[in-house]
Amino acid sequence: MNDVTLIIDRIRGGDAGATDELLPIVYNELRRMAGRKLDAEPGHPTIQTTELVHEAYLRLVGTDQSWDCRAHFLAAAAEAMRRILVERARRRGRIRHGGGRRRVDLHESAIEADDAPDEILVVNDLLDHLAEKHPIEAEVVKLHYFAGFNISEAARALGIPVSTAHRHWTFARAWLYQRLKDRPADLSGD
Repeated sequence: MNDVTLIIDRIRGGDAGATDELLPIVYNELRRMAGRKLDAEPGHPTIQTTELVHEAYLRLVGTDQSWDCRAHFLAAAAEAMRRILVERARRRGRIRHGGGRRRVDLHESAIEADDAPDEILVVNDLLDHLAEKHPIEAEVVKLHYFAGFNISEAARALGIPVSTAHRHWTFARAWLYQRLKDRPADLSGD
């Protein structure tokens, strides 16, 4: 049993000080997860890596949720990060937060379309539908798309063979592609 699992056991046992010990041990891994996801975001992310890690961690330890092991905790962290990014994408889509407009730095010479908020919202909605019938496939997508795990890391986090994770990813990607293709051209929901 590794350090994280022992600390998680102590948290489940009601040891309040154990949550303070958990963050330093998993912090770098959480930063790497958040950084990979934010690096893949087109345009200008409205959240920094550190902020995403801290907000996700606070959501995790602020609940009555218990985790079985390091992989379970990291999967829960990936889900928390996904929810944070989806909430921010929805917020950015509201008129009072700029609607469909995007932030442009003054030194930027070319204006490019930024579909990140719409893309996140569409994938999130489709992912909820996928999870109804194919929960493991949906978890692979969450870890890969929202947390920035590669397929091998996602397999390890879910406790499944890498080849199985690749099959789940291939299925989920095809399923999502088909649903995206069948959606109307206007994905903003107006």
